Amino acid sequence: MNDNRQHYKMIDVGDKAITRRVAVASGRIVMNAETFAMVRDGTLPKGDPLRLAEVAGVLAAKKTPEIIPLCHPLGLDQVRVAFRLDAADSAVTAFCQASSSARTGVEMEALAGVNGALLTIWDLAKQVQPDLAIEGIRLLLKTGGKSGRYEHPDGIGELPEGFGS
Repeated sequence: MNDNRQHYKMIDVGDKAITRRVAVASGRIVMNAETFAMVRDGTLPKGDPLRLAEVAGVLAAKKTPEIIPLCHPLGLDQVRVAFRLDAADSAVTAFCQASSSARTGVEMEALAGVNGALLTIWDLAKQVQPDLAIEGIRLLLKTGGKSGRYEHPDGIGELPEGFGS
């Protein structure tokens, strides 16, 4: 069959060296001051969003190959989720760090973790504010593998304690 469509394939990483891989991603959700106070205080009608979002971020990182078609399933050594609350901007920044001893990186897992955490905050807060905005999701840094260390060109800023190592 002469077919000009793109055929997708999972990259073969079998010959790559197993190295420690670490990736940190971040993103934020912006809201009004009233909603921010409810998020900060854990008083949204559905419950405390930050505690649930932390668990959701870990679960999202673990489930990454189930939702991203060509992502390799990895044994994750660790997933951590943390939040920074910014009252001046009425925003919550989520951070996710994933690590593994593997043949391929954990960038997608860190990014999925941030998305899972932010979407959970959105879900719990949408009842009081339907016009929330999720923004700035990005890979901050990664280490390991042949390419070594990568840092986002705009910088990584101040990471939560214990992140980035």
